[in-house]
Amino acid sequence: MRTVITFGTFDVFHIGHLNILKRARDLGDKLVVGVSTDALNFKKKNRYPIYREEDRLAIIAGLSCVDGVFREESLEWKGQYIREQKADILVMGDDWAGKFDVFKELCEVVYLPRTADISTTELLAGIRAAS
Repeated sequence: MRTVITFGTFDVFHIGHLNILKRARDLGDKLVVGVSTDALNFKKKNRYPIYREEDRLAIIAGLSCVDGVFREESLEWKGQYIREQKADILVMGDDWAGKFDVFKELCEVVYLPRTADISTTELLAGIRAAS
């Protein structure tokens, strides 16, 4: 059994999120997803997500392509999460290409292309502009 792991905020869930999760799942037999906590998001972006942590966890857990979710509390713990989940493959979007190669000693690292013309940042900007 090959376990795939990925990480993300998954705020304002959209088709790009679904696409990468489905493609990640296709690479293995099991997909586990680390959902960034509200506190981690604030630390990274100096703002909290639109959707609460519990809601984002529930959305990701409710997808048929996802076999398990956990809270990602620290960027520095990615290696620990990979080991804890016994992951064989780490999947990230290609906007992160090369940034996770350090984990190649723990598992295979795959960067998947992002879905064109969609991003949470752009969605939020459009919503704010329309209000």
